[in-house]
Amino acid sequence: MSKRPILIMQMQRMGDLILSFPLMLWLARKYPGHPLYVAAEELFYRPLMKLSPPVTYFPWAGADVLRRHEFELVINLSIQEKAAVLAGQLRSEAVFGPVQAADGGRVVHGDWQLYRTSLVGNNRYNRFHWAELNGLDVIPAAEIAATSFAEPRTQPADVTKVGLFLGASETAKRPSAEFWAGLVRELLARGLRPVLFGGPAEKPLGAEVKRLAGVPVLDLCGRLGLDEFGAVGQTLALFVTPDTGPMHLAAWTGLKCLNLSMGPVNPWETGPHSPGHYVLRADMDCAKGCWRCGREKLFCHEPFAPNRVAVLAARLAAGDGPDKLSKMSLPGLALFLTGKGPLGLYHIRRLDSAPPDGERLASRFWQAFFAARFGIGGEDAAAAAWRGLTEDAPKTAQVLLAHIPAMSRQLRHGLGAGERIDAAFWAESPVPARPLTGLAQMRLQNGDYGRPAWAAVMGHLEALIRVCA
Repeated sequence: MSKRPILIMQMQRMGDLILSFPLMLWLARKYPGHPLYVAAEELFYRPLMKLSPPVTYFPWAGADVLRRHEFELVINLSIQEKAAVLAGQLRSEAVFGPVQAADGGRVVHGDWQLYRTSLVGNNRYNRFHWAELNGLDVIPAAEIAATSFAEPRTQPADVTKVGLFLGASETAKRPSAEFWAGLVRELLARGLRPVLFGGPAEKPLGAEVKRLAGVPVLDLCGRLGLDEFGAVGQTLALFVTPDTGPMHLAAWTGLKCLNLSMGPVNPWETGPHSPGHYVLRADMDCAKGCWRCGREKLFCHEPFAPNRVAVLAARLAAGDGPDKLSKMSLPGLALFLTGKGPLGLYHIRRLDSAPPDGERLASRFWQAFFAARFGIGGEDAAAAAWRGLTEDAPKTAQVLLAHIPAMSRQLRHGLGAGERIDAAFWAESPVPARPLTGLAQMRLQNGDYGRPAWAAVMGHLEALIRVCA
């Protein structure tokens, strides 16, 4: 008798689909013999099929075929309503992610999927990567931690080509044409051969970069399919790129990446997932987990001077490791190396000797706290992280500590009076407390303020009080 298939629904962009590749491998390992289906946008999955783990892809037009199956497991990773509706129509032993019933009611199944939903506009302190949040409700954290990836390639010294991917899904997430042109000139001055990459949408940008650079440069924008890009990438010493789908593809295929992480992105969530890649980020307060920039201009772009990036790129292309790179002077910038942390999950390590500030220490605390709450760590680790926060960033710790009585009063009043929690419970809470107030509000709404939802939220509050005592 054939085993029931497993379905992943990933109707987002190319980068999101590539970040689902590890989940495909984990599922194939955990459920041997079960066919693995992936519902995705054909525009994104078709050019990736040669580079993807072995799965069967379905376009949205194939939804009727999926409705005829009975599944072992359905994981909906999409935020689109049509995906939630389909998830509610399918017959499955278990479903995780957003599910919409025929009456329009919508519920997110899974602690980790709900946690990720609570990060919308609220991700300042999040330290869990999207690729791992995709699977933590289904795949034991120990199995994720045990997964090893090959280090990215270091090419021989005579390989001097450096790829520059010019575009990103949002203008705020990519450097300007002027920056790229300056970087082209700086790389050439250091004996490196820049190559411009981009999809069809980047062809005008590539032409503008060439014009501004005023020097001969190979422009491959709009000329390669993704499978061809994967092959050409094997000839590069380094790939310099904003946070974009081709960055994830480059990392997946073993090409060493320097991620210019700028604009409203959080590299802890969407940086290159495998170990051994580098992330360069503006070292400023507003760049630490912003969701959407509300300032008058993109200040986080300003520290990215072409000469600074070129010096770093030249050293990475030459094979310099983190010990040497940690001694570099990069004014206004912070350099990170991707790897694994104490939980065995994704981690980016800052390479300079700057002492951790309140944001870094609060992030460590909230990561340890939620790991304990969702069963992949102990409260002793959360308590240790809390002690570190109180000792080295006492003002941040005090802001959180001082808000616990207010949270307790609001939640106990809501529970006792049977009233819904106002949106101000999250929006008007101090920033260091928002990871918990945001999740609590989402959990109550998701559970329609029923007893299980209240029990879960009060359990979080009681755990916070224990850890901070």
